[in-house]
Amino acid sequence: MKQLRILVFSAGFGNGHYKAAEAVIAAIKAKEPSAEITHLDFGDFLSKRFNAMAKNLYIEMIKHTPKLWGKFYDTTAKFHPDSRIQRFLKQLGRKEFLKFIQDLSPDMIVCTYPTVSSILAQLRSEQILQVPLVTVITDYTAHSHWIHPGVDRYMVACKEVKEILLSWGIREQSILVTGIPVNPKFELKTERVNLINKLGLNPDIPIFLLMGGDYGGVKTTKRICTKLSNSEVPIQSIVVCGKNSKLYKSLADVSGQSPNPMIRLGYVHNLEELMTVSNLIITKAGGLTVTEALKKQLPLLIYKAIPGQEEANAEFILRSGAGQTANSEKELMDFINYYLNNPRVIERMRVRAAVAVPSQSAEKTVNEMFELLLESQASRIS
Repeated sequence: MKQLRILVFSAGFGNGHYKAAEAVIAAIKAKEPSAEITHLDFGDFLSKRFNAMAKNLYIEMIKHTPKLWGKFYDTTAKFHPDSRIQRFLKQLGRKEFLKFIQDLSPDMIVCTYPTVSSILAQLRSEQILQVPLVTVITDYTAHSHWIHPGVDRYMVACKEVKEILLSWGIREQSILVTGIPVNPKFELKTERVNLINKLGLNPDIPIFLLMGGDYGGVKTTKRICTKLSNSEVPIQSIVVCGKNSKLYKSLADVSGQSPNPMIRLGYVHNLEELMTVSNLIITKAGGLTVTEALKKQLPLLIYKAIPGQEEANAEFILRSGAGQTANSEKELMDFINYYLNNPRVIERMRVRAAVAVPSQSAEKTVNEMFELLLESQASRIS
């Protein structure tokens, strides 16, 4: 029997596209261990130099001019999938992609990034590409750049995203609400008390998890940490600084002299454990971070959601009742005060978080992929 080959395209913009792709790959390996999987970054495939410049521009824009990014997002979201700009984007790297695919000869292609999805979907519509194409949308909304009738299956986060695709004319049978795929470790039930003890914290005192992130402001994050540190209500906090070394160093005095227990971390590989022990997470509204938290039944306090897809993700959290959003530092501090003094509200949000998203999303995504593969193979035989 021929070894199954699957080609996966993602992108390193914001890390969510890459993490969703890795979650799908993990689920494929669990279902079909012998599968040969090739995972490529869309930007690196075309030009590493161009990709690095584009990523830096994106990061700088959302960090320093988020309103400009929001305006760009909203304007381009109205472009018809067959508009001139969309047709131009669908030509990017077209020959290179086609040659690579022909040389690799995969049985299926999976995309977690819209640009490459549209390029390949156009080739699929023209019947140049004969391989089934699956697109996984990684937010709780869908920019028009994701939309193309040539995609064989869309895997989406929620019914609202399905409605957006339907409004653009995508066939209902091509859209499946599987949830955003996350690493299976976020689905595991783990013993909370043991993890808390391992961290040297107290299981009887609430724990707030703060994601400083790569795009967070150092001064603002330090003020939030100082607030948690000096809280009159007993509170423990875990601060994840990611790759932001400046932020990590700036918090040394706060964490070292904190009256309330505070753990300061850099980049972590055990986020699922940190989410398990926490009662509330203060974070941005990236699609994967939101989904990972919901999988761990962890209420969210979203701070300054970036205009565009993050705002849509934050709105999903509000609709589901699994969290709250703060648009200013004062509003954030007020919410922190409120939650510290009203732990029952956090527990109510935890109950809502537990049912906000589909379970086993990566497994469901892969099961649907294999169903499509069987249908494609059957149609070729007939």
